[in-house]
Amino acid sequence: MSGLANRAFVKMNGLGNEIVVVDMRRQPIPISAAEARAVAQPRGAPYDQLMALYPPRLQGTDSLVRIYNSDGSEAGACGNGMRCIASLITGETGKDTLSFEVQGRIVNTWKNPDGQFTVDMGVPRFAWNEIPLAEEFRDTRAIELQIGPIDKPILHSPSVVNMGNPHAIFWVDDVSAYDLARFGPMLEHHPIFPERANITLCTVKSREHIAIRTWERGAGLTKACGSAACAAAVAAARLKRTGRKVKVTLPGGDLMIEWRERDDHVLMTGPAQHEFDGTFDPALFSAAS
Repeated sequence: MSGLANRAFVKMNGLGNEIVVVDMRRQPIPISAAEARAVAQPRGAPYDQLMALYPPRLQGTDSLVRIYNSDGSEAGACGNGMRCIASLITGETGKDTLSFEVQGRIVNTWKNPDGQFTVDMGVPRFAWNEIPLAEEFRDTRAIELQIGPIDKPILHSPSVVNMGNPHAIFWVDDVSAYDLARFGPMLEHHPIFPERANITLCTVKSREHIAIRTWERGAGLTKACGSAACAAAVAAARLKRTGRKVKVTLPGGDLMIEWRERDDHVLMTGPAQHEFDGTFDPALFSAAS
């Protein structure tokens, strides 16, 4: 029987980014891709990201975190999910400042006086082989990639950034004017992205404000993607279209992103909302077993 059968979970969201949190700290059993997909079924607990808490491995951290997309693949970052976890652990321990291990990186979070949570998403990476790309581009502020006719492309010349996950940001006048559900899958799986990529449309509203929509790698259209908000904010600042601190408007609401100048760390601040508690039905995992 699956280690997730009859296990309690918490359903949360960060600006509509659907998050399921499962606590594996007392019984640290691995979660398979098939089990992660089983949880995401309509009769299970549909999610964008499944956040699994494991016992800490590194001194000074509160938990090891593994992140799964709804297609069962493992993600390297989920800012909205980290705010949800921070909210849960802060409520459990009373600690406003927390540290987590995520794929060998340390992710720090803290609660703000207004009740929102900040996640230190770390330092963005820009080198073509760090994103990674399948071929070398010396300047990743704009790479040669387009869809549509050569003389009149629909989308072209994205900025690319690794923010824990690979991201491609296309600059458009109106993020709602494109069929992202159609273009997103093609671009996510484009050969230029050997590990696939999150695909974001971004409009610069002002020096302090951008708006985005994201097709999330392994999850599809989402109301909010925290790492995409960070990637878009950093890409806009690299192109001198904004400053290093911006409001990012997503379909689910607003995040504040600061690309801190003194150490290049990206700080994301926003809410986390509890929806309900539940228990996984063992029948979900019969096929996965």
